[in-house]
Amino acid sequence: QVQLVESGGGLVQAGDSLRLSCAFSGRTDSTYNMGWFRQAPGKEREFVATIWWSGGHTIYAGSVKGRFTISRGNAKNTVYLQMNSLTPEDTAVYYCAASRLLVGSRESGYDYWGQGTQVTVSS
Repeated sequence: QVQLVESGGGLVQAGDSLRLSCAFSGRTDSTYNMGWFRQAPGKEREFVATIWWSGGHTIYAGSVKGRFTISRGNAKNTVYLQMNSLTPEDTAVYYCAASRLLVGSRESGYDYWGQGTQVTVSS
């Protein structure tokens, strides 16, 4: 069974920083590309960032580029999302996802999903 578990969400003020973590377990014999998505109240889930299995390439949504950084741990079973200069527009449930293929921002291309972690940014 493949499981992804997010952690690190919480309530912060505008301008603050948070680091989200996603722990991947199961099927350790396979390699996966990892992504972060988010869903705000009343909106569709949207792409945030993705990282190649090798860690050598990343893609970011325009709304977070320059503020957020996606990275892998040394063992590559953990992926992080460092979020700086947070604004109320970043308030959402954040999900991590895994794909066997290089699908980038294509939500439908991801095979496994975590349950999400809530990030709330106050003014």
